[in-house]
Amino acid sequence: MEEARLAAAYPFWGRLSGGEKERILRSAAEARYEKGAMIQRSDLECKGAILVLSGVLRVYIVSDEGREVTLFRIHAGETCVLSASCLLDSIQFDILIEAAETARTIVIPANVLRPIMDSNPYVGLYLYKQTAERFSDVMWMLQQILFLGADRRVAIFLWDEMARRDQPVLHMTHDEIARNIGSAREVVSKVLKYLSEEGAVALKRGRVEIRDKEKLRKYL
Repeated sequence: MEEARLAAAYPFWGRLSGGEKERILRSAAEARYEKGAMIQRSDLECKGAILVLSGVLRVYIVSDEGREVTLFRIHAGETCVLSASCLLDSIQFDILIEAAETARTIVIPANVLRPIMDSNPYVGLYLYKQTAERFSDVMWMLQQILFLGADRRVAIFLWDEMARRDQPVLHMTHDEIARNIGSAREVVSKVLKYLSEEGAVALKRGRVEIRDKEKLRKYL
């Protein structure tokens, strides 16, 4: 495993002993997840810390009625520590993680991180700090769900995706958009149909194209 890549991703790297670095380098491995692949749920083994090299991971929860609510997404260059939730005593609920897009990752196994975390406080501090920062993303998502109308949430999501991908064509279904903003597919379809009638977007099967950025901006 390339040490420079891990050193750039994990701020605690310089605080590790030579032996700790060696154990991580020996155990860390690249993993590829196809779009839709489940990475973590209650009946799967706790993965460990995941560094995303390309693609997107989606972290979400599911209600008793089966409704999915996306908490946040992990993009290329970012790390996911909630995939090592078995190491964090404060996480007491089931978190699910899937590949929202085909993703290449580097995984540091939980059974390797556990003894290092127990003996090296810098590793534990990093994991808990990352968790706290991610929960600020969770609060932002909850504020959107509670206080913003569906039209604004759809518009914000489309705008952010357009900016992230740097292209106006988004290959996403209505159901994918709904799961990402914590809404019902039927509601998202109605909003998209309205935006299409207004000329802001054009809809095709499995695809949304932003046609008029200024019209879409009005709903942000």
